[in-house]
Amino acid sequence: MQIRGSGHRQVGPGLGSRVTALMLAMFACMASFYVAGRLWQDAQTRVYLIKELDRRTGQGHTSISVDDTLKVVACRHQHKRLAALEMELAHAKHAGYISKYSSHSNGTRNGERLLTVIGIMTGFGRKNYRDAVRKSWLPSGATLKKLEQEKGILVRFVIGRSANKGDNFDRAIDDENRKTNDFLILENHVEGSEEQPQKTKRFFGLAADTFDAEFYARINDDVYVNVDALGGMLSTHWDKPRVYMGCMKSGEVFSESSHKWYEPDWWKFGDGKTYFRHASGEMVVISRAVAQFISINRLILRTYAHDDVSVGSWMLGLDVKHVNEGKLCCSSWTPGAVCSAL
Repeated sequence: MQIRGSGHRQVGPGLGSRVTALMLAMFACMASFYVAGRLWQDAQTRVYLIKELDRRTGQGHTSISVDDTLKVVACRHQHKRLAALEMELAHAKHAGYISKYSSHSNGTRNGERLLTVIGIMTGFGRKNYRDAVRKSWLPSGATLKKLEQEKGILVRFVIGRSANKGDNFDRAIDDENRKTNDFLILENHVEGSEEQPQKTKRFFGLAADTFDAEFYARINDDVYVNVDALGGMLSTHWDKPRVYMGCMKSGEVFSESSHKWYEPDWWKFGDGKTYFRHASGEMVVISRAVAQFISINRLILRTYAHDDVSVGSWMLGLDVKHVNEGKLCCSSWTPGAVCSAL
């Protein structure tokens, strides 16, 4: 009995320990499945969030560096600017600002671009000055055409119309032009000394629309020009796409209405009443891009009392290279000079 009882007491504790171990193993297994499930769920949630973020930001793949981001932003900005410029060009064409020049139609230099177009500002009653220019440096007839074709230099006297259109002044200019064929007539400009700034603006605009040239020059009809020296000088500035050349100067702004050089807008030039630096009106040269700018914006460009100041004012707000060229100081003749007052 004692032996049987003793044996029963030895079996009971072993069975209990096995049950406990089995329960712990089952609990551990369930805990492992639970943790693994949570980790898998968290991983799936992160994948979803990353895909959603990519979809909303438009990246679609992986994140990009700061440099690449700046390049993308710059590219998008350029696309916007290009679209805006295309719209402005379309608007300009619709408004009629289209160059009338065709390399197959102007008959100069076998379709090549001209080197320069020179506009000689003249007026009624100044035929003697024009004849002096023709005798001194401006050829006529076939020689004038040869100057255009071989050297790419086109020269024209620039004049407007009389306030009484078709009167003796207009007829005299038309007769003279039929003989010389060296005029550029501004049909929509009324000739007058007080209208010189408007005349200069219209010349640059019409010249840019009519002739395709590297440069455009404006001179007075009492100026002598060495065309060979001018061509050599201009060839040294081909690398400047936006250039404004001349004999740069400044000067006093006169506020007295009785003064010869009275400036109605004198108050705009500050307390010192001094003009900004600008090219003398005896000879001013601008590049093709600048002339095209004047052509497109001629309706809104402000003019002052003097044409040289007016041209200088248009250059102030532009990214234009100002060139103070001593060879264009026509008041004093120096070796190598391009021009001189007659």
